[in-house]
Formats: sequence, structure tokens, C-alpha cells
Amino acid sequence: MKLISPPPLPVKSFTDPAKAWEYIDEIYQRNTAFICAKFQELTKTGKQDGKVRAFYPKVEVNITSYLKSAASMSYGFLHSPGVYSTTITATRLFKSYLIEQLGLVLKNHGGTIEVGESDTPIPIHYAANAANGIDASGFDMPLRDLFDAPDLGNTDDEISNGTLIPEPGHANPLAAFTAPRIDYSLQRLSHYTATDPEHFQNFVIFTNYQFYIDEFCALAKKYMKNGHTEYDAFVEPGNLITQNSRMGGETLGNPAAKLPQMPAYHLVAPDRRGVTMINIGVGPSNAKTATDHVAVLRPHAWLMLGHCAGLRNSQSLGDYVLGHAYLREDHVLDADLPLSVPIPALAEVQVALEDAVADITKLKGLERKRIMRTGTVATLDNRNWELWNQKEIVRRLSQSRAIALDMESATIAANGFRFRIPYGTLLCVSDKPLHGELKLPGMASNFYKTQVNQHLHIGLRAMEILRHQPPERIHSRKLRSFAETAFQ
Repeated sequence: MKLISPPPLPVKSFTDPAKAWEYIDEIYQRNTAFICAKFQELTKTGKQDGKVRAFYPKVEVNITSYLKSAASMSYGFLHSPGVYSTTITATRLFKSYLIEQLGLVLKNHGGTIEVGESDTPIPIHYAANAANGIDASGFDMPLRDLFDAPDLGNTDDEISNGTLIPEPGHANPLAAFTAPRIDYSLQRLSHYTATDPEHFQNFVIFTNYQFYIDEFCALAKKYMKNGHTEYDAFVEPGNLITQNSRMGGETLGNPAAKLPQMPAYHLVAPDRRGVTMINIGVGPSNAKTATDHVAVLRPHAWLMLGHCAGLRNSQSLGDYVLGHAYLREDHVLDADLPLSVPIPALAEVQVALEDAVADITKLKGLERKRIMRTGTVATLDNRNWELWNQKEIVRRLSQSRAIALDMESATIAANGFRFRIPYGTLLCVSDKPLHGELKLPGMASNFYKTQVNQHLHIGLRAMEILRHQPPERIHSRKLRSFAETAFQ
């Protein structure tokens, strides 16, 4: 079958990152528009003379010297001489990010940025704006015979996992994710959260309880009504947008007909400096799924706010746990990140969380220590862990020095480590099963009313502290390995 493709575009060299982005965008917009136009023709005529194919844009740099970069940040430079490249997608969503990353490479290494077409085809599912709505049932041939379909061979996480070994003569990776991997996650985000990727902010809070979402929504709507000075809009599932009253207070769109699996809510600020909150539900599998996909947006930080079992008799219901280490018995990341790899605490995030607790509770020194402990959080994949052999599980928890147990925190922290995204954990003790303190219905209702609001405010305050720090301070060198990609 013959190929139907647009005329090839030339490779061009740039020393201006903004100009480089313009050409990347030109290639991407032309090639996706070509695919979509051919699909529209097919829906009208039911016939096509060949297989439609167009390619992702590609960015490439060639480093020729071992001269050490003077870069002060943990990203933006390349580890050794050689050719580095990456494919690019969603150019307008990532405009600011791409210009920044390309600018850092030029600043630190000089030379030029080469931009052209890659040899990676754009699948019809990713080229179309409403890919999930594509219906090829009326055609005589399968859709993948007429257009390129997603290829799982180029959507893995080998780069992030540090297991990719380029073939001889092939370029090293310039970014952590290829264009198909990013496109896959952008579609999954829309599906799981019922909000478009463009609404996601650079500071993300994950939670495992709807109570936190309810408080977040109430607070966000209050902000919009009262003309909050930092947030411009509030976005809910279905892409329902409530504008800030100082910007007109208009409501745009419609709410989702039903809540998705992992509903996301966004307090939108300029330059994506607001806060996104996602209810990931219960369990490490959900935690991995959510963070796998949010990671492609390259947020500046993510936090876990939720409930946990307190493991020490000295703890009280409502106390806070600041995760400083993680006992990983979640198992969902074992194939991606060996258990032998430690997950370090990040000082910048830890300090922000501790300062936020002080700011919101108004407690200092020993008084603050009375309600918050720092230590190891154990994350298990069995919600009914209490039914295991008690001697065996208690011994393991005691040996680890764990002070709290949940089902998501270590997964979120480990995926933050894996994807080079600063992470943190602040949990609230909701029961103490090892000590016979289980919540009764009345106790639970009172607990949630009194603690969730304060806990949420602490999380938001921590994000505010991080937001007002320069990126080079937040993005810790602890997250970077020996041979890293230049793009953050």
C-alpha cells in the first residue's frame, strides 16, 4: 500500500529558542492537520488510496566538548559529548516549557538547535482532537491499515528508568519522555480526570479521600467569589470553569455528567503556577496510574495529603506525619525501580511542609512536635493488612521504625523520584489499629469535620511556599543520576 504524506520539511538550525519553538510548532500543526484532514475525507467518501503518514517534530543537539557546564541548576545541561534528540508533541501546551529547556541547553553549551521531522509517525488517535470519538466501524478496512496506530514499542519508560541503551549510531535522549509516551498520558489524563491537560497546574496534591476534594472545592469557590489575587479560575471535571470575580466571575462549560475514576480540580494561576488536586482513590495501583500520567506535564512538585494508620501508642487521632522515609511494600513499581534504591527526603519540600504546619496551626517548637512526627511511612498493597499474621507484620514494621502506614504515599514518592519530580508526604492519623483505636461512625464524622479543613490548608500553604521559590531551588540534584537528560 502506498504512503500518503505531506511534502517533507527541511531541517533548520536555531540559536533562538523561541524561533526554534515556532518551527517545531509549524511542523506539528501542519502534520496533525494533514492527518485529520485525510480522516475527514475518509469519513465522507469511505475510500482512501493508501496509508496516511506524517511525523512528529524532532529536536537535536550535538555536544562536541567535555568542557564542564557552569549551570547551577540540576537540569539544562548534557553529561558528555554526543548527539541528543527527542520527539515533540502538544507544542502549544508545552510552549513555555520547551522554550525554557531549549534556552538552557543553548546557554550552557552554545551551538545550535536542529529542528526537523522525525521518523516517528503520529498515530491518528493522537493527531485528532477527539480521538476517543473516532469511529471506523463503517470502513471496509481496519483503521490501522489506513493510518498509523499507537505503538507500545515507543511508549515505555526506559529513559526515566535509566535502562535505555541507545543503539550504535543512534542519538542519546534529550528528554525523559518521547512524543508518543506523552500523547498516551495526555489522553489518559483526560479520560481518568475528566479535565483537559491544559488546565493542570505545576503544583499537584494527591489525596485518597473525597472529603479533601469537597473542602478544596468549597475553598476554591470562595476564592473565586472574593476575588483572590493569585488564582484566576477554578476548573472542575467536565472542564467547568468558574472565573475569578475580579475577571468577571463568568461560568463556562458544563459539569461532567458523572465523576470519572480520578476527578481532578484546578485552581488556575498565570504560568500554570496554581494548584491541581486529584482524588486518586485507594491503593498503590491508582497512585502509580495517576503519577505515571501527571509526570509528562513536568510539574514542579507533588504532595500526598491523606489519612494513615498511626503505629505508635504516643500518637493521637488527628496528629500529622511528615514522611521522611518509605517502607515500600506496594510492589507496583518493583519492575521499574528496584527496592534496593532508597527514596530520599527532599529538604526543600520537607521544610516547606514543616513551615506550613507552623503557619496554619500557629504552633512552634515542642508544641508543634507534639502534633507532628517525622519518620518512616510504610505503604502496603493489602488494605486488610490487619488480618495478616500479627507477629510477622508487627516485627517488620517495628524493624523499619515506621510511624505510619498507608497504601499510596511510598508509590507517589517513588514515582516522583523515578520521574525527577520533587515529592512530599503529610498524612493525618485517622486510626491506630495496633492499639485498638478504630474510628466509630460518630467519631469518624467529627474527625473529618475538624481535621480535613486544617490539613488541606497546610497542603495549600506548603505549595504557596514552594511556588515562591525559584525552580533551581525546588528541583533537587538528589533526583538526578549519572547520565541525565537535559530537559527537566
